[in-house]
Amino acid sequence: MGAPQLVAKQAVAKPQAEQAARNRYFNDFAAALRYWRGKRGYSQLRLSTESHISQRHISFLESGRSQPSRELILKLGTTLDIPLRQRNVMLLAAGFAPAYQERKLSDPELASVKQALDFMLAQQVPYPALVVDRLWNLVMSNGPAAMLIRWLLDMPENQPIPREGVNVLKLMLDPQAIRKYLVNWQDVSADLLHWIQREAMSDGPGSEATNLLEQLLALPGVKAATQTPNLDTRVLPFLAMTIKKDEVELNLFTSIATMGTPHDVTVHELRIESFFPADAATAAWFKSRA
Repeated sequence: MGAPQLVAKQAVAKPQAEQAARNRYFNDFAAALRYWRGKRGYSQLRLSTESHISQRHISFLESGRSQPSRELILKLGTTLDIPLRQRNVMLLAAGFAPAYQERKLSDPELASVKQALDFMLAQQVPYPALVVDRLWNLVMSNGPAAMLIRWLLDMPENQPIPREGVNVLKLMLDPQAIRKYLVNWQDVSADLLHWIQREAMSDGPGSEATNLLEQLLALPGVKAATQTPNLDTRVLPFLAMTIKKDEVELNLFTSIATMGTPHDVTVHELRIESFFPADAATAAWFKSRA
């Protein structure tokens, strides 16, 4: 499979997506606060205790009898650990401007973040590592990751991996892409979908995350695979993905890392996925290809 056949993401403008999430999921600030308090499992009393806001005032906010200040929304967002993107949505719903910027990674103000990501990707060599956004669109990759993608998709050895338009979840679950080499894709599906399901729950119906989840579940066999429990008892304390192609079998597990103390939506949503060999043969294969 060549580069032109890589699965591309839908071109939906971010402001439009935020507007859709706000309009279709939260009609107002009160609905958003009720949702996030319930999602986090907080009673009004617990939220009052931890935020130092009276329970009566919280009740009035949730019923729409009181209107929040900008500072109060940010305080509740911190207490409930609401994603920065959704804090902006709550601010907009209450009539305030967003508090958190959403810069591109190429922005000069994010140069130190880009440098840190480059460093982490380099440290993972000879094993693959990717940087993705909240929808698992590919943002960055190291050399071994690019090599692995090219090998699995039968791309020319020196052909660059596109920096835009590549969705990692679609590549993994599409039967015409990497899935045909993923021996235990049924077991891996549920773990992969967990990440986008969490984003869809945050954004609500009509959002980019919800649309992506629907597209993934519509791929042949994916929905059925996620509804079948894995009763296999394994010795390893993690679920390794098994890739088999050209008589080469690779067993890998991954770790997911995020950037600490973010104050930018883009930085908050970045995920660094590092792949590690689950056996000596896999480690040797990557070292030989380095």
